Amino acid sequence: MYETSLSPEDVARVTARLSTVERTWPVGRQPVHTCYVPAGRVIATTVADWGREALESIEPDLLPELPEGVLDRVRAKLAREPIEDLRIDFEDGYGAPEDDVEDMDAESTAHLVARWVEEGTAPPSFGLRIKSFDTKALRERGLRTLDIFLTALGEVPPGFVITFPKVTSVDQVEVFGEVLDLFGTDLKFEIQVETTQSIVDHDGRLAIPRFIQAGRGRVTGLHFGTYDYTAGCGLSAAQQHLAHGACDFARHVMQVSAAGTGVRLSDGSTNVLPVGDQKQYGWDTHYRLTRRSLKHGFYQGWDLHPAQLVTRYAAVYAFYREGLDADAARLKSYVQRVSGGVLDEPATAQALSSFFLRAVDCDALDPVEVQVATGLDESALRGLATRSG
Repeated sequence: MYETSLSPEDVARVTARLSTVERTWPVGRQPVHTCYVPAGRVIATTVADWGREALESIEPDLLPELPEGVLDRVRAKLAREPIEDLRIDFEDGYGAPEDDVEDMDAESTAHLVARWVEEGTAPPSFGLRIKSFDTKALRERGLRTLDIFLTALGEVPPGFVITFPKVTSVDQVEVFGEVLDLFGTDLKFEIQVETTQSIVDHDGRLAIPRFIQAGRGRVTGLHFGTYDYTAGCGLSAAQQHLAHGACDFARHVMQVSAAGTGVRLSDGSTNVLPVGDQKQYGWDTHYRLTRRSLKHGFYQGWDLHPAQLVTRYAAVYAFYREGLDADAARLKSYVQRVSGGVLDEPATAQALSSFFLRAVDCDALDPVEVQVATGLDESALRGLATRSG
């Protein structure tokens, strides 16, 4: 028996005020993107139309150099499931039509969503973006649109989410959550991080942790807004882009604020579209920025045009396929406790497992090739990805 100086009673008394650190991991599939479509342009065939237009836009000679087989996978994805997450936009992309027009669009798009769900043709994730709470007029209009939409939709289907834009204060998040309470159902929403006040509040504190807490479990995601945020920082038009250092700062704050909360992250968009004479430049830009987001741990982003789907999936698939061998070797070594040049921690094993689960979810990798490479099936991977300690 070893001698000690501290009694268990004294240790328990001194440490009693400490609480157990609880970490929550995201559950289910995270889409690789969110496609924003103005509500007035959403029709029954929107998802299929985006896939068809994306396929028709492909010109291999204008695309970045891709690993073997990636383009074939992209084509198959665009034919089968072109959009993983669709947002019916009633905010900036929609504009400010007459009230009767927005009322009509709110009801008609809700009926479309209900039909997609009934027919089994809805994207895996979908929802709407309402107007912000910036002014009383916008707030009232946004909530009326939400009310009409949800009333026409009826039962809220799985995968449905609301995007809450231009958040500037905890009060806005609290009030929005209280409004959602009035609908009597467990509605979820994403917060768009696109104001400087959503990063650092007027008292100099990080704002996002308080936003998430104010959401009372309703907040599922944080979506970065490139252009509103960079404009709010006073950047000139030429400097308003995803790779600017100001955006990196905001994204790092988003990461550390959401870590362990179960809230997912999404990067913003680029308005450089691959169309007309700038098709190659648009694809190069989108591909580069998507790869950059992935390297920084942002596994989702915004797409604004069907042709961007080509480089979205090309960049995502190339990223996962290029990392297959190295990440599989590290994960296998961790599981088998093999000595080598890298000694990984449990947190790294979680990240590596999540890497493969995301790759399978989006069709970048097949379950069989992941199991062959890692020695682990999907159940084992999910166990590692959610294990704490």
